[in-house]
Amino acid sequence: MLDDIVAEPGAFYVMDRAYLDFKRLHVFHRAGAFFVTRTKSGVVLNRRYSHAVPPDTGVTSDQTVVLGTTGSAQNYPDTLRRVRFVDPEKGLRLIFLTNNFDLPALTIAQLYKSRWRIELFFKWIKQHLRIKAFYGTSENAVKTQIWIAVASYVLIAILKKRLLLTASLHEILQVLSLNLFEKTPILQACGEYHSYEKLDPFSNQLSLLDL
Repeated sequence: MLDDIVAEPGAFYVMDRAYLDFKRLHVFHRAGAFFVTRTKSGVVLNRRYSHAVPPDTGVTSDQTVVLGTTGSAQNYPDTLRRVRFVDPEKGLRLIFLTNNFDLPALTIAQLYKSRWRIELFFKWIKQHLRIKAFYGTSENAVKTQIWIAVASYVLIAILKKRLLLTASLHEILQVLSLNLFEKTPILQACGEYHSYEKLDPFSNQLSLLDL
């Protein structure tokens, strides 16, 4: 996929270590773009310089390094920056590689953490928006279908709040998908008969007997 990306000068590309390919990353470097990734076990790096790190931030080292094997050094002949970081929340020890030497080391770690949050967001989309297949594959078609799914999810969330339903959003979506073509009241479908007692009258329709 890196071959399909046109690197934008000055932009940051934060990626998982599965994309660790020094020849391709050097294309980003030559284009004036920055990358942040994690290193893999077995990658040989030789330290050139060590830089001071701020205390109590989780950053344990900030070093200028070069690749230590002939093949890797030919693919990426320039220096790299290695930042070691210990996640204070989970205690994970992470090692980041970047070609940016200007940002603080903690910012490099936070950039990667932001990437993880984005990944969790897309995982949430796959789990909750119930998009089983795309009917169109163009950019506009995909965006349209995602926005429709988001709108549907928000409507169900509003429905849950307005009707004081105790079922989770996931459970309500399952019930609706099974009763999609049935004329069943939502409270009956969700087994929430008692929720009627909590609702204020919301219909302005006149009663036939009052006419």
